[in-house]
Amino acid sequence: MNTQDWKEEFAVRFARHADELKWLYMELYHNDQKAWEYFTGMLYRAWEARPESLRMIDRAREACPDWYRGHDLVGMLMYVKQFAGTLQGVKGKLDYVQDCGVNYLHLMPLLESPKERSDGGYAVSDFRKVQPELGTMDDLTDLAEECHRRGISVCLDFVMNHTSEDHEWARRARAGETEFQNRYFFYDTWDIPNWYEQTVPQVFPTTAPGNFTWCEEAKKVVMTMFYPYQWDLNYANPAVFNDMTDNMLNLCNHGVDIIRLDAVPYIWKALGTTCRNLPQVHTLVRMMRMVCEIICPGTLLLGEVVMEPSRVVPYFGTVEKPECHLLYNVTTMASVWHTVATRDVRLLAHQLGQVFALPKQYVFLNYLRCHDDIGWGLDYDYLRWNFGWEEVPHKKYLNDYLTGAFPGSRARGELYNDDPRLGDARLCGTTASLCGIEAARKEGGERDMEDAVRLDGMLHALMFTLSGVPVLYSGDEIAQENDYTYHDDPVKAEDSRYLHRGDMDWAKAEKRKVKDSPENRVFTQISKQEKLRAQYGVFDDDADVWILNTGNSQVLGIGRYFRGEQLLALFNFSRDPQVAWILDETMYLDLESGKRCKAGSIKVPAGGYRWLYKTFK
Repeated sequence: MNTQDWKEEFAVRFARHADELKWLYMELYHNDQKAWEYFTGMLYRAWEARPESLRMIDRAREACPDWYRGHDLVGMLMYVKQFAGTLQGVKGKLDYVQDCGVNYLHLMPLLESPKERSDGGYAVSDFRKVQPELGTMDDLTDLAEECHRRGISVCLDFVMNHTSEDHEWARRARAGETEFQNRYFFYDTWDIPNWYEQTVPQVFPTTAPGNFTWCEEAKKVVMTMFYPYQWDLNYANPAVFNDMTDNMLNLCNHGVDIIRLDAVPYIWKALGTTCRNLPQVHTLVRMMRMVCEIICPGTLLLGEVVMEPSRVVPYFGTVEKPECHLLYNVTTMASVWHTVATRDVRLLAHQLGQVFALPKQYVFLNYLRCHDDIGWGLDYDYLRWNFGWEEVPHKKYLNDYLTGAFPGSRARGELYNDDPRLGDARLCGTTASLCGIEAARKEGGERDMEDAVRLDGMLHALMFTLSGVPVLYSGDEIAQENDYTYHDDPVKAEDSRYLHRGDMDWAKAEKRKVKDSPENRVFTQISKQEKLRAQYGVFDDDADVWILNTGNSQVLGIGRYFRGEQLLALFNFSRDPQVAWILDETMYLDLESGKRCKAGSIKVPAGGYRWLYKTFK
C-alpha cells in the first residue's frame, strides 16, 4: 500500500469516530482546544510509526471483527523471568507453548520498574523500556513477530492508574516542577487527603494502609492508593491522558495484540466518592477504544475489573458504543473454589446463571487462578438467605479448607492480606496444590493422587465449557505445585502471592511425556479438552448456554446448543460418585470416552465430569 493510500486509510478511520471522540474529549477537558490538537497530532504520529506488517494484521481483523470470538483461542499467562528468563528465552520456548495448545500469550508486566519497589512490575518507571534483565523493546518486537508468524496473539499489561515514584514525571514533581505535580495528586496539607479518606476504601489495609503518602522532597502529600511507591495519575489533566495513550499505542506498535488495562476502575478520582467506577472512567475507556479502532484496529482491550458482575458488565459498554472487548470472569473463579470447599454447586449455578443471561457479544476470560490472590467476592446475600451462612465465618471456613487447616482437606494454600480485625483474608496457591496433588505426593498414596488429578481435570473442563477465552496459568498444565522458597527471600517473604509465582519447572515439563506420571495425566487431559473444544461447534461463543437441573446439589449441570449440536456438561464436586438426573432419555456420545450412552440418570465419577454430545438431524 503506497503512502497516499495509507494516509487515506487513517483519514477514513478517524472520520468514522471524529465527532464522538472530539465531543467526549472536549466535554471531559473543558473545551481545551490546544490539548485536543496535541492529541490528534499524537494519533497521526502513532499511525505513521505503525509497521506495515501490523497494518496487514489490522486489515485482516477489521474484515473479521469477531476474530477473537468462537472456540479457538486458548490463553496462557506467564512471567517472562519465571518462565524462560528473558524475552528471547520465551521465543525459544514457543514450541512448548504451541504443544500446550496455546495461541494467546499473556506476558505479565515487563516494563522497567525498580527492583525492590515494583509490586510485581506494576510500578512502572519507564513505559518505553523493558526491564533490562528481560531484554529490550526490540526483543519484545522480535517475540511478537515470531508469535504472529505462528498464529499466537500477545497480551501485555498497561499499568495506567499510576507510575512508579521513580518515573521521570514523579522525579520532576518531587523536584518541585508544578507541571509534573499536576500530573499527580499533590496537596500542601493533609486536609484534603483526610477528606478523601472518609469515603475512599483502602486497597491493601494491612500491607499498605491509607491512600496518601508524605513526599519529603516536595514537602507535600501525594495520592498513593496501592503502595507508597505507586503515585496515582490525575486523568483530569489532559496531558496525562494524551501521553499515557501515546505510551499504550507505542506498545501496540511493538506488536502487542491485547492491552490489559490494569486497575481501570480506579483511574478517575473525585472528592466525596469512593474513587471507583466513576462515569468519567467509562468516558476514558470509550475514547481508548476509539483510538485503537483508528490506529490499530486489530488490538483488543482487556479490562481488569475485579468486582461483582453488576460493576463488571458496564465496562463492555454498549453495542453502539463499546468499551472493552474482554473482561475477566472473576466472580466465577471465586465461586468455583468456594464450590471445591463446600461441595455444594448451588451458589456456582446461581452465579453462572447470571453470566449466561448476559448478551452473547460479551466475551469473558475464564480462569481457575491468576497471578494475584483469590478474593472471596461472593454473593453473601444469596448464601445468607439460602443457607444461613454469614460472610465472616464462611470466609474463615473457605480459607481453613483451602489452606488444609480444616480436617480432611487435601488443599494446600496460604492466606494473603490476612486482617484478623475484620476476620478477612484472601487465598493463594497453585491449582495443583489447591486440588490436592501436592498433599498426595507428600503425604498420600496412588488413590489420593488419582482423586486430585481427576479434580484438577474436572475444573479445567469446567473452564473450557464456558463461553469466552480460557486462560491457563503457566505451570498448571504440568501440575506445578506451590513454591515455598519465597519465604527465604526478604523482598518476597511478606507477599504470599509469590507462592504461585515460582519458576517454571522444566524438569516437570519433561515429565509430561512420562506415561501415567501426574504431570502426564494433567497435561494429557487438558490437551484433550482443548482439542475437543476446538473440534465441536457447540463450544462456540454464539451457543445458547443454560444451567441444567441435575437434581443433585453436588453436581453442576451446563447445557449448550449451537446449530444442531447439543452438549450436556456435568461436574461432580463430591468426593463420591454421584448420579445426575436429567429429563432426557435420548442417546449421547461421551466425548471423553468415545462411548455412547443414554441420558436420564447419568453417573459422574467422584470429582469428575462428563461431556455428553449429540446432533439433531
